[in-house]
Amino acid sequence: MSDTLRTFIAIELPEKIVSAISKVQEGIRSYGFKIRWVRPENIHLTLKFLGNIKEADTKKVGNTIFESVKGYKPISLKAKGIGVFPGIKKPRVIWTGISDQLNLLTELQKTLDEKLEEIGFPKEKRPFRGHLTLGRAKVKIDPKRLSDALKEFAKFESESFSADRVILYKSELRPKGAVYTKLANLLLI
Repeated sequence: MSDTLRTFIAIELPEKIVSAISKVQEGIRSYGFKIRWVRPENIHLTLKFLGNIKEADTKKVGNTIFESVKGYKPISLKAKGIGVFPGIKKPRVIWTGISDQLNLLTELQKTLDEKLEEIGFPKEKRPFRGHLTLGRAKVKIDPKRLSDALKEFAKFESESFSADRVILYKSELRPKGAVYTKLANLLLI
């Protein structure tokens, strides 16, 4: 048995937001693209992917998250718009964006990144772009058809929700998709 866990830090979404996002997923899915869709219950807002960490280090990471969220109040957010990474010609990730108090979300992510660097986790090289992954493309997708799908859902906007907790998750990759388990659950108060 391995003594490492594949982990990430994220904000969990309320069920009503997940439900709204899953309707967009279904709409895009109706175009018939070969995309591996994220199961609705697994859609989350990643703040930091840690990768494999020693099981013994989860408490230290949890304490660092606790220190990072001190002084942060719940953040008002919305899921908004649809896009792809890295671009329409060779999309790898289909996502919906985040809006509202983005400055606070970015500040929280930066604080988290800096405090985790102090305990040995390298800072992110790319700037933080808050998004919710809907699916991943493994094969080429017709850019024109994908553009049509994105245009159809471009005005998507969920109602506001309160991001009021930061969670350390364990991720187990399985043939039917990842299974996430909460290891630490820290409130923004």
